[in-house]
Amino acid sequence: MDSVYQYLGYPAQANDDSGTSRDNLWLYGVGTFVVLWTLGWLYRDSLEIEDIKEKYVFVTGCDSGFGNLLCKRLDRLGFRVIAGCLTEKGADDLKRATGPYLKTVLLDVTSTGSIQKAMEYTKQEVEDNGLWGIVNNAGRSLPMGPSEWMRLEDYTSTLKVNMTGVIEMTLTFLPLIKQAQGRIVNVASVLGRVAANGGGYCISKFAVESFSDCLRRDIHYFGIKVCIIEPGFFKTAVTSLDPIESELHRLWNQLTPEVKASYGDKYLDKYIQIQRLIMNAVCDSDLSKVTNCMEHALTSAYPRTRYSAGWDAKFGWIPLSYMPSCVIDIGLKLVMPRPAKSV
Repeated sequence: MDSVYQYLGYPAQANDDSGTSRDNLWLYGVGTFVVLWTLGWLYRDSLEIEDIKEKYVFVTGCDSGFGNLLCKRLDRLGFRVIAGCLTEKGADDLKRATGPYLKTVLLDVTSTGSIQKAMEYTKQEVEDNGLWGIVNNAGRSLPMGPSEWMRLEDYTSTLKVNMTGVIEMTLTFLPLIKQAQGRIVNVASVLGRVAANGGGYCISKFAVESFSDCLRRDIHYFGIKVCIIEPGFFKTAVTSLDPIESELHRLWNQLTPEVKASYGDKYLDKYIQIQRLIMNAVCDSDLSKVTNCMEHALTSAYPRTRYSAGWDAKFGWIPLSYMPSCVIDIGLKLVMPRPAKSV
């Protein structure tokens, strides 16, 4: 550093005044670097791809929620959208709300046959263009609740959609994506960073995170980008209170008398009250915060690896995921009700 200072006109052996100047120079240099790096990152992040109207994107879970809104946005931008819908009603409603270039296909991501049919249809649509993007958005959250209340089928029903469905869709459509050197956008969750509920949802979202990381490192040689969307809590069918409470009652009713007694008669009501409080307090109604991230992942020349959607994700769940496990354990212990026979 003395050589650098001498080159800049400062003496090698500095008195207090020159030492202070040298310290200031070092701070100015660091500050300038940070500002230039930030401006460069923002400029790079704003660059977009060209020829959008010639690019095809397949989106799963388009009957409602994020997938439905994303298809409408992509259609307005000029993408050739192929929307996978679980029901005919969902497909018909979406077609009526969009332009002539949006196509729909019935898709059940838990069915290998359904996925293969969707792939063959897409292959005919895209022809030699390949598939620019696939957005694995289809998902389910229920049942959620204390782990002891679950049976194996309660876990597998969620894992088939959120984990196995994402993997099979990605591997099936991967040849078309390689053809276009396109994008894979997988919807995870902040609950794929912080496990706050029992059931298959958190497990499946942790799996989506790890699958996406492994996939990104394996296929980046082919010019394919893999992006992860990590939404916070939003008001969708996934967070609707009525189905959540109905599932909790179902889980409670299938417990043995001994297990019920260990929790106490009032535990279920207290648990439901806390779920209502949390959902009403943190769920955001602005779904565009999530679809903006999905859109950027598909249109940016340099998409990000991860997108945190929602203020609760950015300033709550994601920072929590970097804290010691005991912090989350204590927080949940303070919020959740205590069983009657707790130690």
